[in-house]
Amino acid sequence: MSRRQALRVMETSYLAATAGLIWLALYYLPVGGALFRLALPLPLALLLLRRGWKAGLEGVVLVVLLLVALMGPVRGPLILFPYGLLSLWLGWCWLRGLSWWLSWGLGTLLGAAGFLVRVVVLSLLVGENLWVVITRAGDNMLNGLISTLNNVLVLLHLPLRVTLSPDLEQVQLMALGLVMLQQLIYVLALHALSYWIFPRLKAPVPPPPKALEGLVALDPL
Repeated sequence: MSRRQALRVMETSYLAATAGLIWLALYYLPVGGALFRLALPLPLALLLLRRGWKAGLEGVVLVVLLLVALMGPVRGPLILFPYGLLSLWLGWCWLRGLSWWLSWGLGTLLGAAGFLVRVVVLSLLVGENLWVVITRAGDNMLNGLISTLNNVLVLLHLPLRVTLSPDLEQVQLMALGLVMLQQLIYVLALHALSYWIFPRLKAPVPPPPKALEGLVALDPL
């Protein structure tokens, strides 16, 4: 085995194991969930950037097999939705130097789809419809928006009042909107973190478009 092949095997093993450990920490540790979610796609995306598409795919397969052995055949593969798929998509886009608009836009859709798949699988595991929790959050947000708007109208001494009573379809749309907004922010944060950190690891990420430079204005670490 050549030195290059040995490095490729070693990096694949270590970065896949890192992603697996972060997934276990996300599941079982009571703190740090937001930090673990931000870190989870980065090791495999870094692997793809440093060692190519084939190594990135091998890393995803390896971490799935590792988690199947540790967590079982249902919870283990859930790392794919959306974290494993996101790492492959973002790593591939950055490797080819594609625009952030493309990687961010389709990454948001991929993240939202993966989130919904996780909701369905976890609902089957616990025997309860977890989408109801998200729907309630959408209902609360709609009611909060209506209440805030009425308060503003009162402060402006306008005789108008919003008496809208959200129906189920509107609540479902608001819940989907919340999921999309969450993924929009999450995928942009992944771009920013990778742009700051990866250049020091000899895996440069394409620069952001001018419209986003103000959001990621920090110099690379």
